[in-house]
Amino acid sequence: MRHNKKFNHLSRKKGHRDALLRNLSISLIMHKRIFTTLAKAKALRVFVEPIITMSKKDDMSNRHLVFSYLQNKEAVKELFGVVADKVADRPGGYTRILKTGHRLGDNAEMSMIELVDFNENMLEEQGAKKTKSTRRSRRKKSAAPAAEAPAAEAPKAEAPAEEAPKAE
Repeated sequence: MRHNKKFNHLSRKKGHRDALLRNLSISLIMHKRIFTTLAKAKALRVFVEPIITMSKKDDMSNRHLVFSYLQNKEAVKELFGVVADKVADRPGGYTRILKTGHRLGDNAEMSMIELVDFNENMLEEQGAKKTKSTRRSRRKKSAAPAAEAPAAEAPKAEAPAEEAPKAE
């Protein structure tokens, strides 16, 4: 029986699949963004997110455990250094998958998987979205003060402008 074995086997045997996910995760950690097929990206997300969670607590047991998954000293150093500092306050969801279209040769669905905290453009957009309020609350807040403010400020702003040319 194969109860509770729902992960994607990616048409590979266990050793080949482990090597593939290990190499993809090393590339993701080192480069912060990689382009691959959608199926591999989804499988990589399941593989790498617990590893990133382990890196948030920097002790020898976690380093040994992460090294047993990755088997690359430089990737472990990068993960526990740069990546762990950026994701320290994030409770999960360290990766983002964006679909990029289809590959020309075999029409496979391609995607980009990246570490969320390292895309500066998306972080700036999220900061701008947080300052905006919802549509309904904008109407209520902006309708009443906006109607009163121009009426009260308009005569004050126009009066000095008219007096200035007369004084000259």
